[in-house]
Amino acid sequence: MFKYPKVNYIGNKEKIAKWICDQFPSDAKTLFDAFSGGCSLSYEAKCRGLEVYTNDILKINYHIANALIQNNSDVLSKEDIETIFSGNPFEGFMFKNYSEVFFFPEECKELDLYRKNIEKLDSETKKSLAFALMRRTMIRKMPYSRFNINWDKIKQLRDEEYSYEKYKRKRAYHNKSFKYHFLQNVNEYNNAVFNNSKNNVAYNDDVFNLLDYIKADIIYLDPPYTGTMNNYFGFYGLIDDFIETFKTVPFENNFVDRKPVGLLFDKLFSKLSNFKYWYLSYNNSSFPTKDELLYLLNKYSNNVQVIERKHNYKITGKEKKEANKEYLFIVKNELYQENIKEIYATAEL
Repeated sequence: MFKYPKVNYIGNKEKIAKWICDQFPSDAKTLFDAFSGGCSLSYEAKCRGLEVYTNDILKINYHIANALIQNNSDVLSKEDIETIFSGNPFEGFMFKNYSEVFFFPEECKELDLYRKNIEKLDSETKKSLAFALMRRTMIRKMPYSRFNINWDKIKQLRDEEYSYEKYKRKRAYHNKSFKYHFLQNVNEYNNAVFNNSKNNVAYNDDVFNLLDYIKADIIYLDPPYTGTMNNYFGFYGLIDDFIETFKTVPFENNFVDRKPVGLLFDKLFSKLSNFKYWYLSYNNSSFPTKDELLYLLNKYSNNVQVIERKHNYKITGKEKKEANKEYLFIVKNELYQENIKEIYATAEL
């Protein structure tokens, strides 16, 4: 059995991916993971033999999907790794924009070298695998595993003596080199690559641009949970900047702000006619509420159920842990068969 590698992704469904996939109907053969993030759900579905289509607006999440879901065979060889780490660090985009913002100047020069060398790899899937691994290395060096912390706090938490005095942990891994972390993880990522004999496809787009032409038995929806730690651009946009070598901008339709999110969900549900089954993950700490989501879903189907279980994304106080529930909304699209008949009738004409 293949194993999903360590990705470190806020909101990751790795711990409950099996539970979610256990709810999928036996007649489903294809899945569209519309907000694929770190791809733990897509990876579990791929392991179960489904044909998987992923999408995420963040470029780095596309590369994770391209490396682990669409990719069936490419892995990084010893020669590829030597290529990535050959040459001398230099003052490029990362040095000019992020020295003493997220990393020390010498570390930024190393990142500029590695970004340049990744382009020398001989396939797009190898490049994606390298980006996914480089993401892992950058996350390992970053306190709290996200890029929305100020430099003074980063320096403080990377001070091993301070960390030990304050938290009784030195967190020495923050000060290991990028190359060290890359080499520590490359075998795990290489071993996660496998062929499930399906034509899996990774997309990098606003979900609303894809709903009209992607067709699948199941659509799985795991948008940012409004009202929680959900600013994924703020958490991981720095890695998109590294990939693109320019400063990217926040995207629209981001499900982050409370005011428009109800309208966004309604718009989303209204465009799901291509999918027989809809699965939506959400939790009890988020907005809209469970009842509000049920109201919106019932506008489009009379066959809606919701199941729940305890699930925690991060270490919190005991009371908060006990109160945290994960919802899984399951919808059977009653108009699906009518839509299929209409498509066939149009084709015959």
